[in-house]
Amino acid sequence: MFKVFGMSSSGNCYKIKLLLEQLKQPYEWQEIDILKGESRTPQFLEKNSNGRVPVLEIEPGVYLPESNAIMCYLAESTPFLAGNKLERAQILQWLFFEQYSHEPYIAVARFIANTFLKITRVKRCYRSCARKAGRRCK
Repeated sequence: MFKVFGMSSSGNCYKIKLLLEQLKQPYEWQEIDILKGESRTPQFLEKNSNGRVPVLEIEPGVYLPESNAIMCYLAESTPFLAGNKLERAQILQWLFFEQYSHEPYIAVARFIANTFLKITRVKRCYRSCARKAGRRCK
């Protein structure tokens, strides 16, 4: 069974989860919180020296990082990766476009909004409620 090391709020990790579900492929999900530095531990860096998620463990000790490489690996010999040379190239063209034109602008902005701005809104709300209750906030 595959094991995926990923962060649920990451779009790149979501792509892997979505394809595995579409393929009805059993897998184990290991949540890695990059905001807590869990992708920078010596144990994780042995899996991916780049310190990024997702990483697919294909078998014990065999790891494949990078979402689009994982997608191609999982899709091989399935209807998700066409057999025709041109169709395969067009699939790769989309994957490259997504990673280099969509991900840096839209996906990163989404991650920031859903992660850091959400945390800021929660802190602001907490402080406001605490002040109304007459408590001090940090």
